[in-house]
Amino acid sequence: MEYRYLGRSGLRVSALAMGTFTFGGRGDFGMVGSADVASAGRLVDACLDRGVNLIDTANMYSLGLSEEIVGEVMATRDPDTLICSKARMRIGDGPNDEGISRWHLIRECERSLKRLRRDHIDIYLMHEWDGRTPVEEAMAALDILVKHGKVRYFGCSNWSGWQVMKGLMASGAGGLERFTAQQIHYTLEARESEYELLPLSVDQGIGVMIWSPLVAGLLTGKHTREGFAEGSRQESGWTEPPIRDWDRLWRIVDVLRDVAEGHGVPPAQVALAWLLQRPAVATLVVGGRTEDQFAQTLAACDLKLSEEDVTKLDEVSRPPLIYPYWHQHQFAKPRFSDADWALHRGQKVDGLEGYSD
Repeated sequence: MEYRYLGRSGLRVSALAMGTFTFGGRGDFGMVGSADVASAGRLVDACLDRGVNLIDTANMYSLGLSEEIVGEVMATRDPDTLICSKARMRIGDGPNDEGISRWHLIRECERSLKRLRRDHIDIYLMHEWDGRTPVEEAMAALDILVKHGKVRYFGCSNWSGWQVMKGLMASGAGGLERFTAQQIHYTLEARESEYELLPLSVDQGIGVMIWSPLVAGLLTGKHTREGFAEGSRQESGWTEPPIRDWDRLWRIVDVLRDVAEGHGVPPAQVALAWLLQRPAVATLVVGGRTEDQFAQTLAACDLKLSEEDVTKLDEVSRPPLIYPYWHQHQFAKPRFSDADWALHRGQKVDGLEGYSD
């Protein structure tokens, strides 16, 4: 297993982390999985035995049951295994049962600690933006949790670029702890994060954690144009993340299969290996229902893609340069930083001859 620093922090996380979205199966989460304590324990052991040192969960996964299962399983396993959890989503009917207010974040952290049977959470994320709570209030609440020893590092998830920068500005102005990580959706199929979130992470030293790196299994190669695999979450009606261009998705899958065949590995490993070579990426949060699925997925760390492989994958998936990026690509390239190149490297703009790298 490879271990990477989480942003500018001194914390090292495994390049592949274990997701627990399938633990519990309460409510709509049953479409994805319903691992109980016994089966979750076997899956956790399969990951820990292969060097995974980070387990990802959230207070709203199966309405807290995922955290409870993680807590019971980890009570008899390595206490130094890192735990990431999240809060923000609605978890009740009360007026304060959602958001990133000081009241909600601190209460939910304390509830998560009880379910997880721990005295601290290693990485605590705001699960979504909340435009009705001043960001200064949220950052101060997270700073309190760090100072009280209940949280080691914190970050955000599913925020836009300006929202992340607003949080960083609030931290700087108040002399508070700052974001260490952001967890985002970023895949060969969904590369929108390259416009703002990836360059921001390079520039600000934020470690990128990626959720659903295989697009809920759509990049595994088991689904085809003719239909979804039997027993899959898509067959059950699951629709996240959204696919806006199915023809493009299948073209990407075709190239994944081609590259995978050349290496003698499953397409999923190629999709993950491509992500692991992207700037600022610290860890990919991967899930699975069986030990064999995790074994195949975790092997992606050993796969090294050639420049030719990467070029093929980029050509079929690269996002267009929208404004102002096409203008910057034409006139600002001599003064680009590493953050700029997180989007622009390899790009070309139709109609702008001679401006490609």
